[in-house]
Amino acid sequence: MSAPGTDPVEVYAADLAAALHGPARAKARLVEEIRGGLADTADAHVERGSSHQDAIRAAVREFGRVEELVPSCQRELTLAQARHTARAVALTAPSLIACWYLAGTPAADPAGPIPRAAQLLAVHLAGVAIAATLLAAATLALTGTLARRLPTPPRLPLVVAWAGTTAGVAMAVTTLALALASALATNWPLLALAGALAAASHAVVATSARACRRCARLPVARTARLG
Repeated sequence: MSAPGTDPVEVYAADLAAALHGPARAKARLVEEIRGGLADTADAHVERGSSHQDAIRAAVREFGRVEELVPSCQRELTLAQARHTARAVALTAPSLIACWYLAGTPAADPAGPIPRAAQLLAVHLAGVAIAATLLAAATLALTGTLARRLPTPPRLPLVVAWAGTTAGVAMAVTTLALALASALATNWPLLALAGALAAASHAVVATSARACRRCARLPVARTARLG
């Protein structure tokens, strides 16, 4: 029940926004579209002679109650969050390769144990970066232009979420490794720059991947088919 003087349309929109999870802009846009549509429908009923309260009730019947709209709206936002995470991974995962390139030019002691260990670690993390980037690109394609022709795999958001998590862990490992190397190498400014780049990339990807995991684990996202 809304408080006296409270606009029922705004209460409806607020309840819907509170029940949904996803990218802030996408959620705000979706809720605003529904709020505007509900208000327009209610206004149309008022113009036909209904009282304001009757018009609101009629509009809600046409749109559905908040709990009825949540599943379809959440599926849309979960897909939007998957695209957001995939885009973050695609833009930042290649930075792992750039970080290790910066770390290797010039090396203070190419024959030392730290550069050798760094080179071995770089090979593995570069593989993670390449795999994550390819998956992110495929996700953007499947949920973009190809979405009209091909069904979106229902577990894709969860796969993207864990791919983003893996990439984020790789970036965190890179940050720690470069921080250690910069303390022991003579070319520490380059290593520090590479570490800062890895840390910034980790912050972007980890935050988005965590939100994607949350969306993908919601009951409506797990049980319903996307696309």
